[in-house]
Amino acid sequence: MSDTSRILRFPEVQKRIGGYTRMHVDRLEKNGKFPKRLRIGERAVGWLESDIDSWIADKAQRRGPKSSNSGAAPHQGAA
Repeated sequence: MSDTSRILRFPEVQKRIGGYTRMHVDRLEKNGKFPKRLRIGERAVGWLESDIDSWIADKAQRRGPKSSNSGAAPHQGAA
């Protein structure tokens, strides 16, 4: 494990992945679509920060390039 890889507990993971519930993360993990957790204590688990970052990057890459123009009119400030 590198010096920059931390173990993240679920609340931090949840913030990074957009608020998925623990049940949804469990299902994704069971289906091989989310990084495997690490047992860090008798009743505690966590995820490697590098695994979560890679998962997020993979999701973003599969999404494709982000369009700079969503088709909506630009926001005009109050005059």
